[in-house]
Amino acid sequence: MYMKQGNLVIRDATVADAELLCKWWNDGEVMEHAGFPEGLGITEQEVLTQLQTGTDSERKGRLILEIDGIPAGEMSFNAVSGHVTEIGIKICDSSQQNKGVGTQCLEMLIRYLFEAQGFHKIILDTNLKNTRAQHVYEKLGFRKIAVRKNAWADQHGELQTFIDYELSLAEWTQTP
Repeated sequence: MYMKQGNLVIRDATVADAELLCKWWNDGEVMEHAGFPEGLGITEQEVLTQLQTGTDSERKGRLILEIDGIPAGEMSFNAVSGHVTEIGIKICDSSQQNKGVGTQCLEMLIRYLFEAQGFHKIILDTNLKNTRAQHVYEKLGFRKIAVRKNAWADQHGELQTFIDYELSLAEWTQTP
């Protein structure tokens, strides 16, 4: 996949991105919102293996977000059934956060998943503490469908609560 809009590019992650993804995934500041305040503790070889074996470009994807040609974050999508896919996003470069980049990239990905891939529903979850993400998802038309209180304990043993969201194709086409 390759999408470009202005200075933003969303592209498939390649084996050349393994070192960068490993750096991001092991950074506690980047991963804290997902419940990994110490990072994932993953090796570059493990990331490389995931990139080599874990991507079916039609139904599953690991994507790199670039701003002005510089990697700034990542996205993913994974078909959970024939017409439903789950997505995730991280703006990993903190200097690019709170600038609307995540919203723009999500709009690009949502359009691709509905229009080019034929999905009928997109689902995602976010940590209750991640209010910035909640604002973006709700602005894009996602509906809060469940709150999973104390769903699991993070690396420090702190219980984490998550919010489940969904967006249907019909809701997306009605979003201003």
